[in-house]
Amino acid sequence: MNPPISVKVATFLAIAVAACFVQNHAAGQARGERVVKAGVASVRVSIRGQGDPIVFIASRGRGAEDFDDLSNRLVRAGYQAILPQPRGIAGSTGPLDAITYHDLAADIAATIRELVGGPATVVGHAFGGRVARTLAADHPGLVKRLILLAAAGPIPRSPEISDASDRVFNEVLPREDRLAAIQRAFFAKGNNARVWQEGWYFRVAQAQRAADVRTPLNEWWAGGSVPILILQGTEDVMVVPDNARRLAAEFPDRVKLIEIAHAGHAMLPEQPDQIAEGILAYLAR
Repeated sequence: MNPPISVKVATFLAIAVAACFVQNHAAGQARGERVVKAGVASVRVSIRGQGDPIVFIASRGRGAEDFDDLSNRLVRAGYQAILPQPRGIAGSTGPLDAITYHDLAADIAATIRELVGGPATVVGHAFGGRVARTLAADHPGLVKRLILLAAAGPIPRSPEISDASDRVFNEVLPREDRLAAIQRAFFAKGNNARVWQEGWYFRVAQAQRAADVRTPLNEWWAGGSVPILILQGTEDVMVVPDNARRLAAEFPDRVKLIEIAHAGHAMLPEQPDQIAEGILAYLAR
C-alpha cells in the first residue's frame, strides 16, 4: 500500500530541510572567521573556499584585505584562502614591542598548525615575504612552497625613496602630501595610488620596521629550503628588482622569478591579472 500523500509531503520536506542544512554547513566551512591562539598572541583569520590551502601575509602596516582580489581569484580556481590579520589589525592582538620576524612567523605557524595541520603554500607581500621566509626557515614542516610578491634583500633603495617611505608612514602629514608619497614610493608611473590611500596601520608599521633591525638578514634571506616563486615589479623602487634577481641567482634550483611589467611596490592593485595568472600557472605545474 502506498503511503498517504501527507506522509509523502512530510518526507519530502524533511529531505529538503536536510539538504539545505548540508548545503549551508558546507558554505559555512567554505567561508568563515576563526581566532587562533599563538602563544601570547591571538590571530584573527578569514577562511575562504575549499581545496589546497594558501596562507597570505600582508605587507608593512597593512591588513589582509589587500589580498581580497587575489585570494578570491584563487578560491574560484579551487584553492582555499587563509588570511590571518597581523598583530594590531582587525582584532589580532599580541605584543608589538621588541618583536622580531620570528615572533610574527610564529603567529603564522600556529595558524597553519590549527587550520591546516600540515604544510601550506604561503604568499607574502613585501614585508610579509620577509615573515614568510622566516617561517620557512623556522618551521620547515609547515611550508610547502613560498610565493613572494616583491622579494626584499640586501640591496637598498635610494635615499630619496627612503624619505618618501617615511612620509607615507607619517600619520600627521596632510592627506594629499601622503598620497604624493604613496605614489612616489609604491606605485609605477601612471598607476593610481588612491586605491592605497586608506588601509594603513601606523603603530603596526612602526613595530614591524623596528623588527627589521632586530632580525639579521641571514636568518630569513634564503627562505629555508622550499621552492620559491618570486613575482617582482619591474618599477619597484622600494624593493629594487636586483634583490629578486640575486635570490634567484643564488638558488637557481628552487627559485623561479617572474618580472611583472608596469608594476611598482603596490603590485597587487597595479597588475592583478598578471599576478594571478603567474601564481596559478606555478601552482598547476
